[in-house]
Amino acid sequence: MTTPPSVLISTWSGGLFAVRSGATAHEIPSGVVAGLTADGSGGALAIVGGGSLCRRSATGRWITLASSPAELVCCAALGDAVFAGTNDARVLRLDADGALTPLAGFDHVAGRETWYAGAALIDGRWVGPPLGARSMCATSDHSTLLVNIHVGGIPRSIDSGESWTPTIDIDCDVHQVCAHPRRPELVAAATGVGLALSRDAGATWTTEHHGLHARHCTAVAFVGEDVFVSAATDHFAKEGAIYRRAIAGSATLQPVDGSLPRWLDGICDTGNIAARDGCVAVADRGGHVYLSHDRGGSWERVAEGLPPPSGVLIC
Repeated sequence: MTTPPSVLISTWSGGLFAVRSGATAHEIPSGVVAGLTADGSGGALAIVGGGSLCRRSATGRWITLASSPAELVCCAALGDAVFAGTNDARVLRLDADGALTPLAGFDHVAGRETWYAGAALIDGRWVGPPLGARSMCATSDHSTLLVNIHVGGIPRSIDSGESWTPTIDIDCDVHQVCAHPRRPELVAAATGVGLALSRDAGATWTTEHHGLHARHCTAVAFVGEDVFVSAATDHFAKEGAIYRRAIAGSATLQPVDGSLPRWLDGICDTGNIAARDGCVAVADRGGHVYLSHDRGGSWERVAEGLPPPSGVLIC
């Protein structure tokens, strides 16, 4: 990148921050901002306040594209089309008139009746998110849309959301799905049983966990010819770690070093690894944000003390 990158950090309670060249701007001053993702045109998309699908221009101006009575949690651009996922496991498409229309085909994907809400027993109480969409992505050739349902696998569409096919065992407990920015055949997923990779645009998957200290993976991103993934013992772990391996071959996952802490302050959750043009950003639950300009070879901490982050994006 010829100019210093901006790192956007969305949070679960404190709005959205933009960090650039050591300066931090509070672009959205408060509230929940989730589903932060690139819009494919140099800007960003995000869900603001749970009900507004918003776009950030390349110059940093935010506008609302649509609002919905349903609680929105994630979004993605597929070419010129924009989609949003809800916390009750539906997918909506943004129409030309600014309305968000549910996709009937997604409501009838095979195996939907077997999906279930994620849960964990914490201090004698069952807690966890509702059955819902957790992340979305599109392949770089704009041919395939993938939606991560928690817990329901990764339904896949190759006709702009009209029809859907289930992929991956739902008990893999997928936490994020991510497409390679330039190679449309490559898709990765962070799952409860390790890193999952697909070399046919999400149609089939293989999973691996060798080299990880724990199998519970929550964030994933492609960084050049490598894939990065976060791991922790569970969703509420006090520390997590970032691992990498080359996309090619079958090398074992290795911890990322180069001055990135071996153990992060809490997990690196869904959407909290971002990459662009050799730059990589990582955020942990403790509100620390780390940036690398050399594909993870060296790191600097560019923010700390932020509210728990919901996502990061480099633009």
